[in-house]
This record gives sequence, C-alpha cells and structure tokens, in this order.
Amino acid sequence: MHRPTALGGALAALATAAAGVLVAAAVSTTPAAAATAGTGTGYLHTSGNKIVDSTGATVRLTGINWFGMETDNKTFHGLWSSNPWRGQLDTMARLGYNTLRIPYSNDALKPGATATGINDFVNPDLVGLSPLQILDKVIDYAGSKGMRVILDRHRPTSAGQSPLWYTSTVSEATWIADWKMLAQRYANNTTVIGADLHNEPHAEGTNPAATGACWGCGDTARDWRLAAERAGNAILGVQPNWLIFVEGVSCPSGGLSNVWDNDPSNDEDCGWWGGNLSKAGQFPVRLNVANRLVYSPHEYATSVYHQAWFDDPSYPANMPAIWDKYWGYLYKQNLAPIMMGEFGTTLQDPKDKVWLQNLMAYTGTGVTGMSFTYWSWNPNSGDTGGIANDDWTTINQAKQDILQPYLIPPGGGTTSPSPTGTPNTSPSPTTPAPTGGCTATYKQVNAWQGGFQGELTVKNTGTAAVNPWSATWTWPSGVTLASGWNATVTQSGTTVTAAAPTWAASLAPGASVTVGFTANGTAAAPGAVKLNGTAC
Repeated sequence: MHRPTALGGALAALATAAAGVLVAAAVSTTPAAAATAGTGTGYLHTSGNKIVDSTGATVRLTGINWFGMETDNKTFHGLWSSNPWRGQLDTMARLGYNTLRIPYSNDALKPGATATGINDFVNPDLVGLSPLQILDKVIDYAGSKGMRVILDRHRPTSAGQSPLWYTSTVSEATWIADWKMLAQRYANNTTVIGADLHNEPHAEGTNPAATGACWGCGDTARDWRLAAERAGNAILGVQPNWLIFVEGVSCPSGGLSNVWDNDPSNDEDCGWWGGNLSKAGQFPVRLNVANRLVYSPHEYATSVYHQAWFDDPSYPANMPAIWDKYWGYLYKQNLAPIMMGEFGTTLQDPKDKVWLQNLMAYTGTGVTGMSFTYWSWNPNSGDTGGIANDDWTTINQAKQDILQPYLIPPGGGTTSPSPTGTPNTSPSPTTPAPTGGCTATYKQVNAWQGGFQGELTVKNTGTAAVNPWSATWTWPSGVTLASGWNATVTQSGTTVTAAAPTWAASLAPGASVTVGFTANGTAAAPGAVKLNGTAC
C-alpha cells in the first residue's frame, strides 16, 4: 500500500517460535503526569537526545500519519468519506496525537496539480482547491488545535517509492528546489516544524553490484547521509528554524546480501527500509545549523514483512537489542533525538500485539520518551490498517489502547479513552455563565437532498471569560447530527451540545467561536441557542 515490504538480510526460512509477552525495559521512566508540555511554544530544536521548544521545555511528538497526498489523489485520503476533514483532525487531536506527519509526492506540488477523491457535499470548502491549498487549510486547522506538522517527501512521483532520493525523471535539484519552496511557503508558520527529507531510502541490486542508498560509503550518487546533508542545509538556508528529520537506509552498503555466493564479505545485517541507522554514529549527518537534526527510523511488525528476528525463540526479549543496534543507541548515547516516523500493524498476528506493546515500552513513558508518528490514521493502509475504522470516524480501540498511555495531547490537554474517541461532553455543574450574555449568528454553508452543512458562531458579550464554554441549541424533530468540528458536538433528543475542546477551553470576553457541523434532515437553523445556560 504505502510502501513495499522491506527486505532483511538472510531470507532463509526459520522455525516459528511461540511468542511470549515480555515488556521491554523502557528507555525513560518519567511519569506520564509530567507530560504537560504538549507541543511546546515557538519553533523546536534539539538538545542532546531531546526535542525542546523555544523556552527550553522538553517536547515529545506523539503523532500520526495521514497519507494520500503522495498518491494519484494528490490529497488526503478519506476526504471521500462522510466525516469532514476537520472532524477527522478533531478526533486525532482528541485522542492525543499532537503531531501530523503528512506524506507527499513531488507530483502534488506541480503547477496545475489537481486533487481528486473529495466528497463535495461533506467538504464543500475544498472544492476547486489545489493540493497545496488543501494542505494550507489542514495545516492552519491543525495549528489551531495546538498540533505540529512534519512534511514527508514520500515519493518522487505518485507512481511509487524509490530507493534513492532522485530518479531518472525527478532530479536531486528538483527534490531540493521543492523542499526550499515548501520551507519558504511555511517560513513564518510555527505549526510546520520540519522536513522528513525522503521516505525509506533502501538497497537495490545485489552486492557487490549495489545500486541503492548506502550510508557512509562516500559515493555521492548513492550515499544517503551526504544527500541528507545537501538537502538539509539547503532547507536551513531558507528556514533555519526547521528540524531536519533523516531516516535510515535498509542495508548500509546499499545492496542486498547474496547469501548464496558463499562470500561472507558481501553479506550484511539489513533492516527495514528507512530503519537502519547503525552507521549514523560513525558517519553522522552534519548540518550547518546546530541542534536541528532528528533521526527518524521506521519499524514494522511481522504482518508487514516476516523478519528473521520474529522467529527467535527468545522473542520478544530479543527485540530491545535489535532496536538498540539499528537506531536506539543514538538516543541512549545522547547523540540525537529519535522520532519514529512510521510503525504500524494490523494486530492480526498474535506476535504483532506483543511487538507493539514492547516497542512502545522501549520508547519510554512521559515527555522525555522518544517521539513517534504512528502509521496510520488511514484505514486503507493495506499492510497495517489504521487508527480510524473504515468509516473514517470511529476508531480501532485495540490499537488505541496500546498507544494511549504514551500520547501527549496537543496543548497538554487530556486524552480520551472512549471507544469511539468521543469524550464525555456533559457540561460541568460549576461551568460559569457569561456575565452579560452572548450573541449567536448562523450561516448555512451547503445543502443537499437529505442533509445540510452549517456554521454557528457564538460570541461572549459578557465581561468575564467562560471556561470551559459549552453551547447548546435545538433542532426540529427529524434533524440529526452527522458530524461536528471546532468542538465536541453531540445530540440528545432535539438538543445539541457543543462542548469546548481541551485546546480552546476558554472563551474570553468579546471572543467568539464558530462550531461547524453537518446534519441529516431538512435544513434548519439552530434554535434557542445558549452559552453555558445563558440565552443568546
């Protein structure tokens, strides 16, 4: 789906061993209660193995991938569903994903590129927009929720991934020029924090005739470490505040091992595409701006590819040493931060659950643990599935339950363990009423047979802040809520409640909030609008 399966070193069949549960020793044991920094303030930089904000506070990125912009659609998948794009971001933030990793291909950046697969009724505000314009809107809304965004050059073209950062049709110069364009486009937007330079560099060709991405081999046409320096420094020349995320390779030589030639010198230990940073300690990426480098390995379960280590009789006790070897040592030796850019599983194989539990424990708890962006939000990832179910609205609770203890919500809020990702929206009995009242205005955005979309703007005209705020209104019988955004919107009978999200709980005097929704039934304006019980 999003990536071909990775090739390990030797592919000899090994006897399958039963998996036992052994939670790996955590890298960090900072209590989860200390994780109140959210995504921090201002631009981020590094300090040893930590990511810190502009005030020096430690930040842990606990994010998710939302793919599609790298495919033929050239924009986010799931825009065809009945859940509006804002509603999907609302759920991600509410669940505790504070960072969004967005894959793209260079095709999506071309002048005249067209976004397809958009439900016009559900997302009328995206009609006619270019892929970059849609990206702008997603970034702006994610930022309003306190989320951060990492841009990921996933593919040179929408046709598929490439072992090297360039192809016969997409040159290194194009790769770098497009990165500089994006760095300039978002140069003053602190929501966008960095560039994942190229997705999953990997080996190609059989050793000694390697033609794929190597690490530290010195060949400028194949050495991914040197290419990362060229691109990273070009980006920092435009936007020196960005973090530069550098993935690993699969085989440091850039070629696949030939285990049948009886020549051990051609055989090496290989890992996942983008997952092997074993040579980064010896050959580190050197950037012109200090404290900007983050290493970003990928790690997958046996459902993606049956690596030999999953058959080790000691599994999963053998896994921490494997992670140490490929990338964990960089963190443990305080050389650089780790941000696992991709890891995921269908949980269909019993070994997968054990793998995910142990991997999360390995990253450490609390704000000082390793950062990560889970693959993926999308349910249509062929080899992993997603956090979202096929309706793009409800969530896969089995996966979420494993990830939940490690998630640090945007803005330092609290995560929701609800099976559908919807928190309790009952108004607090101590919620203050606005002093002086409120006003409400309604705008019908769109309508279609059997439904409509609207926006209700409620303004606090009082003299004191309302914290947390909660708006209610009524609809005629037969009108039912389909989705909502900018608040947690629920319906009971004919009464609809829009409860303040954790990232914008307070409504200051003179401030207003716009709650968006789609509904089923004959279009009708909200009636009897109240702000914390006070009629507007």
